[in-house]
Amino acid sequence: MLILGVVLFANLYYLQVVNYNKYLTRSDNNRIKVNSLVPSRGLIYDRNKILLAENKPLFSLEIIPELTQTLEADIIGLKNLLNLDLEEADIKEILERTKFNPKYISQTVAVNLSEEQVATFAVNQYKFNAARIEPTLKRFYPFNDSLTHAIGYVSRINSQDLKKLSEEGKGDNYLATNDIGKQGIEKYYERLLHGQMGYKEVEVDSHGRALRTLNIFSPQPGRNLILTLDIRLQLKAEELLKGKRGSMIMLDPRTGEILAFVSSPSYNPNYFVRGIKNSEYKELLNNSNRPLINRVTQGNYSPASTVKPLLLIMGLNEEFINSSTRFFGSKFFKIPGSEHKFRDWRPWGHGWMDIYRAVEISADTFFYDLAYRAGIDRIHEYMTKFGFGVPSGIDIYEESLGNMPSKSWKKKRYKRDWFPGDTVSVGIGQGYWNTNLIQIARAHSILTQNGKNIIPHFLKVAESLNDEANIYFPIPEEQVLTLKDNRYWDYAKEGMCLVINGPEGTARRAFANTKYRACGKSGTAQLVAVKQDAKYNASALKEVHRDNGLFVAFAPEKEPEVLVAAIVENLGGGSSVVAPLVRQLMDEYYKNKNSDPNNIDVEALIEKSKLNHMEVTENE
Repeated sequence: MLILGVVLFANLYYLQVVNYNKYLTRSDNNRIKVNSLVPSRGLIYDRNKILLAENKPLFSLEIIPELTQTLEADIIGLKNLLNLDLEEADIKEILERTKFNPKYISQTVAVNLSEEQVATFAVNQYKFNAARIEPTLKRFYPFNDSLTHAIGYVSRINSQDLKKLSEEGKGDNYLATNDIGKQGIEKYYERLLHGQMGYKEVEVDSHGRALRTLNIFSPQPGRNLILTLDIRLQLKAEELLKGKRGSMIMLDPRTGEILAFVSSPSYNPNYFVRGIKNSEYKELLNNSNRPLINRVTQGNYSPASTVKPLLLIMGLNEEFINSSTRFFGSKFFKIPGSEHKFRDWRPWGHGWMDIYRAVEISADTFFYDLAYRAGIDRIHEYMTKFGFGVPSGIDIYEESLGNMPSKSWKKKRYKRDWFPGDTVSVGIGQGYWNTNLIQIARAHSILTQNGKNIIPHFLKVAESLNDEANIYFPIPEEQVLTLKDNRYWDYAKEGMCLVINGPEGTARRAFANTKYRACGKSGTAQLVAVKQDAKYNASALKEVHRDNGLFVAFAPEKEPEVLVAAIVENLGGGSSVVAPLVRQLMDEYYKNKNSDPNNIDVEALIEKSKLNHMEVTENE
């Protein structure tokens, strides 16, 4: 008995004195649970403080993996009980997420439960000890489809997201977070919008039931973002593109602030927030109009004649032409020694012209000749400085670079030499030259600012919610293109002003009787080749093979403050189809310019957004 007593007390001494700290920690771990507190996601506003992305309260169904030995069976049981819209792939994704998080972290099974579902679960909760209903905040976009390609959306964190966050050392800040930015502004500024996770220490009994809260470390909410967008202009641009495939952007060419940014057609981001069904996603993927493509930054188009003022600047600076140049525009242009005819858009030609009239009437033969004499190397050098074929710097990740062709590019891509005929086609923005609308808008913004670098952007300010400083989008000051004579900029802009205000201007009818003086340039991109002596006939072609129309314009003529660029697919000429749309958006800008932001009817704007996406039957 004495020996056993010594052994007992020795062991007690070992446990309670020698290993005191070890077992105290384990005891506390059994007694105290640390629950993560999710920070509220930052809100997103337009430039007039109209809410574009908010957080709405709703009920979600959560399950804690460590409290069940039959996780998959429980999820299937909950699906059948509550008639949840869960497919096999969704269940597999939930199980996959548990591999990257501690087992005590709850996983979201379903969101936005109805009152009936909440009541049904309450009655049957005893069957699912690991499941619970949690009130939560969920992202909501009140303008639905209207801003998707700009703002993007948040969606449920998947295993790939968790793996990437873990690799970046950010996993701990997302332990209890269900959603993450997937596209647009939501993804680009995820770090600012998400905030910093908090937690609370809760004392529990032996069954894991909470007895009392010991400590709370409050989460730090994400920053609120004020964007440069104006929702009134956004909805007007969307209205103008309704039923069409295309895109439109309006920005301030002095700063790069984007006022409107529309890719048509669009899609509802709220579907992704609540968890899009596989059938819905397949429908979007298989839609022939390709709504998932951001046509402003990912569209793949020939810039057509919109680049002629930029090529004019190159020609002036390289002294191929000057302010006194006279050129006779015939029906076609031929490379010396070749019989191939590069035809002008006007079958009988344009006759004698100077550099201003060449832009005004968009004479193809003038720019065929200029491109041939300049060569592709010079064209590539100058157009790259204008931003073609390089990132625009816009603050979303969804951007393609297009192709600003060169001799080395063709050799690498096609294993063939560059021919003079290739250069001639590039001279009117065709051939191997592909771009997107954001590059066209940026290039002309650089033109209006006499070579100053312009970065298109959405962020106006990320507001501080604590004592930190506000964050503003950095405005670059560097010059990307310096000319031998600054008057060359004015020559090109004068040609663009004649396009709208001149006696032969291709867009004079579209901009007739405006209260402001605008300058612009049209473009019509041919998608299929026409035989040498054949005549283009749109009605004989499939719709997808018909010409794309482009137009870019700025106003006023002196010290421009607004610039609009637009592309409409397969509907024909830039002057006849697209210029009227650009004019209407500019009219809307000047109508709203001096209005009081405090008097904006937000409910009316939301209703207008709904009407923009309402399907209209033939009878209606």
